[in-house]
Amino acid sequence: MSCSFSIILPVLNESLIINQTIEHIYHLGYGFDLEVIVVDGDTEGGTVYSIKDERVIKVKSPKGRGRQMNKGASVATGDILLFLHTDTELPENAFRTISAVMDKKQHVGGAFDLGIKSGRLIFRLIEKMVCIRTRLTGIPYGDQAIFIKKDFFAGMKGYQEIPIMEDVEFMRRIKKSGYKIYIIRQRVLTSPRRWEKEGVIYCTLRNWILIGLYLLGIGPEKLVKFYYHGWNN
Repeated sequence: MSCSFSIILPVLNESLIINQTIEHIYHLGYGFDLEVIVVDGDTEGGTVYSIKDERVIKVKSPKGRGRQMNKGASVATGDILLFLHTDTELPENAFRTISAVMDKKQHVGGAFDLGIKSGRLIFRLIEKMVCIRTRLTGIPYGDQAIFIKKDFFAGMKGYQEIPIMEDVEFMRRIKKSGYKIYIIRQRVLTSPRRWEKEGVIYCTLRNWILIGLYLLGIGPEKLVKFYYHGWNN
């Protein structure tokens, strides 16, 4: 099977790095049938208007990662949808590896292991913990470059348009429906910028707590306040 790919990037205020990300995608995807779709959550289009490559499909959408990813999927023409964070780099041979996974037809999609683009040892520990968590739960998160068959994505009605945890909710829904997600052992490389800005320990513990509360039934509308504003607001 020869897969065609739609790489969907939900963005907000990413004009400084968007062109570098796009260039890297096209470099890795040379020889493959792919399209890049950038969905800007800024109504002014601050990120999409800074894009230099004319091949890119530029879309504006109301803010919200789930909403933006659904919007990108609605205009995508590829067989495989790949949802990529702007600050995350795909590994070499990413598209060939995804094609090999999807050729087996045992899985409806998948994701990569997580790598963090930093030499600090604390990030090696975080990577290991994410790897263990993903293997135990079978649920990758959005920063692991989730890919999915377009037809299956449409059949599942896409992401829920909730303010946070849209990736976890979607992966749990797939798992509960009895379908399989494949975790590729190659690592994406994501930026450490949020950890470094907020503090590695604080950011990591906050994320664990938020996931735990979500799994206990606390709604995303409540959790998002803590995610962006901390526990004292």
